[in-house]
Amino acid sequence: MLNHLRLAAGLLSVLFTLPLSAAEKPNFVFILVDDLGKEDMSIEGSEFYETPHIDSIAEKGLRFERGYSACQVCSPSRAAIQTGKTPARVKITDYIAVGRQNQPDKWKRNTKLMPAEYEPELPLSEVTIAESLKEHGYKTFFAGKWHLGGEGYTPSEQGYDINQGGFHFGTPPGGFHAPYRNPKLSDDPPGTELPQRLGKETANFVRDQAAADQPFFAMLSFYSVHAPIQCSRERFEKFQAKAEEMGLTKRTESRFLIDRTKEVRQVQDHPVYAGMMAALDDAVGQVLTALEESGAAKNTVVIFTSDNGGVSSGDGFATSCLPMRGGKGRQWEGGIRQPYYIHWPGVTSGGTTDQLATGMDFYPTILDIAGIPLKPDQHKDGISLVPVLKGNGEKERSLFWHYPHYGNQGGEPSSIVMQGDWKLIHYFEDDRNELYNVAEDIGEQNDLSEKHPDRVETMLADLKQWQKDVDASYPTRNQDYNEAADARSMQNLKEKGVPNREREHAQYLKPDFTPRGGWWDERK
Repeated sequence: MLNHLRLAAGLLSVLFTLPLSAAEKPNFVFILVDDLGKEDMSIEGSEFYETPHIDSIAEKGLRFERGYSACQVCSPSRAAIQTGKTPARVKITDYIAVGRQNQPDKWKRNTKLMPAEYEPELPLSEVTIAESLKEHGYKTFFAGKWHLGGEGYTPSEQGYDINQGGFHFGTPPGGFHAPYRNPKLSDDPPGTELPQRLGKETANFVRDQAAADQPFFAMLSFYSVHAPIQCSRERFEKFQAKAEEMGLTKRTESRFLIDRTKEVRQVQDHPVYAGMMAALDDAVGQVLTALEESGAAKNTVVIFTSDNGGVSSGDGFATSCLPMRGGKGRQWEGGIRQPYYIHWPGVTSGGTTDQLATGMDFYPTILDIAGIPLKPDQHKDGISLVPVLKGNGEKERSLFWHYPHYGNQGGEPSSIVMQGDWKLIHYFEDDRNELYNVAEDIGEQNDLSEKHPDRVETMLADLKQWQKDVDASYPTRNQDYNEAADARSMQNLKEKGVPNREREHAQYLKPDFTPRGGWWDERK
């Protein structure tokens, strides 16, 4: 009898240590949107934009109300997702400009500081999340925006078996309708929507892998909703009519207000941007439909997030991030707090959490869900969110950001530390600090630094130690800075810039609005 028990125990031990079969391994669809604000979804409170397919991910998954991107601009956030490391550690701290114009040796702007230098591509020495999953039998796929390096550093060299459209450009070279002019993406008939094409490629990949019983990791990295702001005539007409129904065309208040360095949009009423949002959502719907129809949905983890905040200032000035302050490129919540949804079938079933989460957490979380040993030497700055997804409580932690640059959207060189509800921003121009309680003051209007000097001192010490630990790079003084010219530029913004912006954006709401050159979907 004892021998039989020992034999049974041995068999059980073997069974429990066998690797998961292809059918048992969870699949992953990671949807990353460019420049999408947290308030841009219907489920987050937008009354103008319509996002039923994206909302369905949030409704089935866990919504991280305190989910953050690793940076307020794109390339650093994308590097953090791929590597599990903070941008300061990877040395990609600003968007990668093809012409190097934001590197210090090419800097032409009249600013108090010279920006720090950054790496122009993601090092091949980094073991990406795709490479880690490939090691364990996953088929890997990438579609859309890469922006982490050109030839020799594309998704194909960073662990992705298939690459549809990913190369060094941060914006779609042909805009959001065919012809795409993308060397990594074949063309479609003129006028075809780019997000629909990327959704179609991802949906086809999902169906092919499901039919082959092959575990897969698909990253659908939209170029949407980055500038240029473009949509079809049909989508514009729908949302222009909706704006009229909502009374948005009769708005009398200022659409733009200056916040320190630049004008910032205060309302969601841009019908072309709403059309872009609808095109994005329809493309997400294609992928969700493919998961359902192929039978893969029951075993596929769907992740949805954005690389930085919505563009309320700079670029297309297209959306509002209120009640959060700022937007893309800015150091306030509008620039870094993102939609952050994870749907794990059989585990999540809706709901929210206040767990602090960031872009570096996706890497260890995915490995943990897949039953793959973690790689702490790689994803050094992330934690697995599996305990939170399973409802086992939240973990106290600090989050850090480091942006030694000037954002095109008005952002200032600064570093941030978040501890619970407290957020400290340290500015490099003058060593000034701002302290906010973001639970009580989501709009960051009440600087509490003078009321809580001890907290400022403690948080600043933690921030400086972290900067030392990650070997952070810093901006330097600009010897050519002209204070008088800076003052004239700000005066010009107030007197001419903002009124011109108001007139420009009022035009988008007119029923007879036609973009210069005609509607994008009708161009040949």
